[in-house]
Amino acid sequence: MSAIEPETLAAAELRRAGVCQSLHWLAAGRLTPTALAEACLDAIARLDPQLNAFVDVRPDLVRDQAGSAQRRRREGPIGRLEGIPVAVKDNLDVAGYPTAAGLASRRTRVARDDAHAVARLRAAGAIVLGKTNLDEGALGASTNNPHFGATHNPHRLGYTAGGSSGGSAAAVAAGLATVALGSDTLGSVRIPASYCGVFALKPTHGEISARGLVPAARRLDAVGILARGVGDLVVLLQVLAGYDADDPRSRRRRVALQPPDWNPEQLRCGVLPDLAVIGVEAPVVEVFETALARLERELGQRQTLDFSDWPCAKMRRAGLLLMEAEMRNTFADDLADTAHPVSDGFRRMLDYAARKSAADYVAADRMLDFTVLKARRVFARVDVLVTPTTPQGAFPLDAPVPDSQADLTAFASLSGCPAVSIPMGTLPDGLPIGMQFVGAPGSDLRLLELAEMCASALDAAPAYPVEPMR
Repeated sequence: MSAIEPETLAAAELRRAGVCQSLHWLAAGRLTPTALAEACLDAIARLDPQLNAFVDVRPDLVRDQAGSAQRRRREGPIGRLEGIPVAVKDNLDVAGYPTAAGLASRRTRVARDDAHAVARLRAAGAIVLGKTNLDEGALGASTNNPHFGATHNPHRLGYTAGGSSGGSAAAVAAGLATVALGSDTLGSVRIPASYCGVFALKPTHGEISARGLVPAARRLDAVGILARGVGDLVVLLQVLAGYDADDPRSRRRRVALQPPDWNPEQLRCGVLPDLAVIGVEAPVVEVFETALARLERELGQRQTLDFSDWPCAKMRRAGLLLMEAEMRNTFADDLADTAHPVSDGFRRMLDYAARKSAADYVAADRMLDFTVLKARRVFARVDVLVTPTTPQGAFPLDAPVPDSQADLTAFASLSGCPAVSIPMGTLPDGLPIGMQFVGAPGSDLRLLELAEMCASALDAAPAYPVEPMR
């Protein structure tokens, strides 16, 4: 049978497809890396002036990469992701591009080398489309950046995409990129995934090297992945995971990632006792309870866990203090740069850490140890903890930013556990909301398998690509 010509695939089909579908088309000769890259570039040119998901796109470099991928697909050998367009959050180094990390003072700081995760993507044949927008210094969860502008939610312009990986989430939801890298310190890939209706993985801490990531809090930082399906998260995890001797927090596994082998009839699922008491908004609780009812078979034996000894807001605030304190060191030169001043809000947050004592920092640090032990106790009783991803849905960019955005995502970050967010439904205002799965360290693949089963049962993902709407 002769190959179908690439032109038979419409641009919308290419922008809707995930990694696995695109790789299938590429292997079958129905698609070329150049055609896929051009579909993304055309979409960026048309839609990004409204979304502001990207801060740096260089079409000539993208086309050069696509041409090289096309030659390798013709002549061999090819990589696992040969020809797949990827967006990269602008706090990860990409050689030849500035790594601004959301700060005006860093617009001209060009990276000499790729971050470890970016280098692995390139080695696998992926095409780097460009750098995506984020909160100033990655300290926030709204991607309303005073230097680079706000990223808008593709589902509703004028609403937040979440953060700090909001540009990456918006790019994936709107079909500007097939998949994207972000970073997650207290929830920064999962929060925008929830708001934008996409899928996200924060891996076990140290599973993916963070070398080349501008640090927020090294004990918490993780390179995360955003995609339009769980299967794509699996492929990217297997490309990116691995020990890096040059990253002091890289995880050296004694055994391979645990295979997906849970028996659904024996699965032990943990839930929190009263979401409203910890500040989850009523519409989110209603969508979550409806989703749980639909997942009765997939989630097995359900247990209500006692989290009264883990106050969400206090623990999230402890993690934030660790970020603010470390960022005073990371961004010391930027704070002193009078030619390119940071925003008043960013300075206030870092000044807050300066007013705290060493004893305050130690107390916050010990809360991480407590959370690690709490996670061990939790996962001795259950296999997975299931919660909403965020206590609320996306909100207007000009509205007050809720303090509670990371209250449900912080537990996995502080304990070093893997967490996955999937779309679980739509709120009364028409915007998406996510469901989060948290597992024991090292259970990344098992967690992704469960997330895929639940995502299939819920069938709650939006129709991709999401076209920006007012």
